[in-house]
Amino acid sequence: MLFSLIIPVYNRPDEVEELLHSLSGTSYQFEFEVVIVEDGSPIPCEAVVNSYRSKLDISYYFKPNSGPGDSRNFGMRKARGDYFLIFDSDCIIPSQYLDEVATALNHGYVDCFGGPDKALDSFSDIQKAINFGMTSFLTTGGIRGGSESTGKFQPRSFNMGLSKQAFKASGGFGNIHPGEDPDLSIRLWKLGFETCLFPKAFVYHKRRIDWSKFYRQVNKFGKARPILNSWYPEYTKLTFFFPTLFLLGFVFSAIMALIGWNFFILFYTLYFFLLFVLSAIRNKSVRIALLSIVAVSVQFYGYGIGFLQSFLKVQCLKKDPKKVFPELFF
Repeated sequence: MLFSLIIPVYNRPDEVEELLHSLSGTSYQFEFEVVIVEDGSPIPCEAVVNSYRSKLDISYYFKPNSGPGDSRNFGMRKARGDYFLIFDSDCIIPSQYLDEVATALNHGYVDCFGGPDKALDSFSDIQKAINFGMTSFLTTGGIRGGSESTGKFQPRSFNMGLSKQAFKASGGFGNIHPGEDPDLSIRLWKLGFETCLFPKAFVYHKRRIDWSKFYRQVNKFGKARPILNSWYPEYTKLTFFFPTLFLLGFVFSAIMALIGWNFFILFYTLYFFLLFVLSAIRNKSVRIALLSIVAVSVQFYGYGIGFLQSFLKVQCLKKDPKKVFPELFF
C-alpha cells in the first residue's frame, strides 16, 4: 500500500459522490485506499460510500464534530498507507492525478507536497469566477500559489500529500481553521522536512457557490494570517499585507476622486480592466469576466478587513487569538 486518500466530510453527500466517482475512473494501476471521515454531519454520506465499496478500497468513519484538521488527523491514524493524500470533499480528481503524484515522488521524493486547482467546464459561472480570483497571478492566488517557489511551498489541504513519517513527527494538523495547512508546513520546516509544489498534480476544486459563503471564507483567511505571523514571525512576508493595503488604498483613492484628484483611482481602474481581460481570455466568457471583478472585490475586501481586524487585535494589542476569534479554533 502506498497511497491512502484522506477525505474529511461535513454535510456533503452530493460532493462525496462526485469525488468518489472521479476516483473510480483513475488511470492508476496500483493499490490505494480511500478513507472517508464524517465529522459529525447531520446529513451523512455513508450510503454514498457504500455504493462505491465494489469499485474502491474504501473505509468510512463517523466521529463527533471537531473540525477538518482533527478529522484529517483521525483519518491518517486509521489509514494503512505510508503516504497520505488529503482532499477536500468539494474536489473532483482527474484520472491521471495519482500517476502524476507517483511520478513526481519517484523523481524527487518529498515528505509533504501540494498541488494547484482548476475549474471544470461544468462549474457554475460564479464558481469559475471565484476560481479565477483564488488562482490568478493578479490576485492573492498568485501570492498564495503560482508565484511561490516550487521548492518552498506551503501546501493547501484541499490538495496535499504528507508522508506517514512527517505526520508522526509533527502530530498533523493543529486546531486552527483556516490556517491549519500553513501552520503544519512551518512546523514541518522546523522539524527538518521539506515541502514542494507538484504543478501537474492538480484537482478540480468547486470552492464556495455563492458570494456570502465566499466572503465568510476569505474573511477567516484574513483573520488567520496575523495569528500565524504572531506564532511564526520569522516567516512573515510583506505580501501578506497586500489585500489590506489594496483595500485602504482604494478607500483613499475614492476620497481623492471625490475632491477631483483622479490620478490614484486610475490605477485601480486599470487593475480591474486587466482582471476583466485576463478572465475573459482564460474563461472565454464576458459574463465570467464581469463576475471575476465581483469575486476579486469580495476576496480583497473580506480578506483585507479580516487581516486588519486580526492584526490590530492580535499583533498590536497582543490579545489571545482564541478569545477574540473563537470561530477560528476547534
